[in-house]
Amino acid sequence: MLENLTQQPPDALLALIKLYDADSRADKIDLGVGVYRTDDGATPVFASIKAAERKLVEEQDSKAYLGPEGDMGFVHALMPYIFGSDPTMGGRIEGMQTPGGTGAVRITLALAKHAGVGTVLMGTPSWPNHAQILKDLGMEMKGFNHAASDGSADMDALRTALKSAAKGDAVLLHGCCHNPTGIDYTDAQWDEIAALLAETGVLPILDLAYQGLGLGMEADAYGARKVLASVPEALVAYSCDKNFGLYRDRVGAAYAMAADPSLVGAIMSNGHALARANWSMPPDHGASAVRLILRDQEMTKLWLDELDDMRARMRQVRDRLGAAGKVGTLDLAPCGTQNGLFSMLALTPEQILKLREDHGIYMAGSGRINIAGLTMGNIDKFIGALAAVTA
Repeated sequence: MLENLTQQPPDALLALIKLYDADSRADKIDLGVGVYRTDDGATPVFASIKAAERKLVEEQDSKAYLGPEGDMGFVHALMPYIFGSDPTMGGRIEGMQTPGGTGAVRITLALAKHAGVGTVLMGTPSWPNHAQILKDLGMEMKGFNHAASDGSADMDALRTALKSAAKGDAVLLHGCCHNPTGIDYTDAQWDEIAALLAETGVLPILDLAYQGLGLGMEADAYGARKVLASVPEALVAYSCDKNFGLYRDRVGAAYAMAADPSLVGAIMSNGHALARANWSMPPDHGASAVRLILRDQEMTKLWLDELDDMRARMRQVRDRLGAAGKVGTLDLAPCGTQNGLFSMLALTPEQILKLREDHGIYMAGSGRINIAGLTMGNIDKFIGALAAVTA
């Protein structure tokens, strides 16, 4: 039987890591893998996480199973940051812990499928795992263009997609810091999107994987909160891997908003059953650390300060790229108005290869760059290299 399995292509980003590691040039630049890096190129453990882990070691008295719902203290502690002053929307919102944002996306899409959704509208390009999960679940994806030619969001494409959707369709939207383009909807556009969702009845599935890395925790939640205030039901996938630096600990949460509080129990029971069949129970350590941080004012302040520093560093890089303007055939100005870890550059495969071979600059074949891989020490080299390969 197993001989029927065909060889799957290697993950392109993992292959890129190996190429980068094998490069002996001292001035090489890694813009591939999507993790935050400091100006020194490190991806450190947050001081707030270290403080919480010390407390966890001292106070945790058991490693017994928590159940498929995970650490509900963690799940509920996040909710005011995501949903605002009425985090349960009158008892209509409940959640569960997941293994990272990927687990959250998987559960929310599977819940949608169990509820009768067969087709999911999605702006493209998108995070590659979105399409892979949809394919694995046997759900149809209908793509629409996300990015307009001027580096802003293509609202015309989204309007058309929502207005032409069939009954029972869902739409997957990035809450902020769009991966891979960095192109977010403005508040005014979110207002329109919320009204369109209310009018069409399309089920919103909101992927909020980078809250705090764009414009700030409150500003980055605007779109999700506007949508939830406008529609009867929705699903939200959340990740703490980025805004708490907990990549390898896989910390996420999935939330469902029901049309009526009486429906919440049935929805979550389906979520728990899906989790039991997928990973049984989520990993505890990272979520426990987040729970301890959010229950302690001093640790919360330390975390928010660290998040501010991350955002400020990426904004500094974006401002420098934006100020460079026209570089060869590229216009870098839109990079200055985009948000989060990523932007897309209109480079050909040949130009991306020349960047790697001639300049030691490594990026995804799609042209996606990790903004945090740039520093004030290497950004001028990067801009010069772009000019050279696109001249």
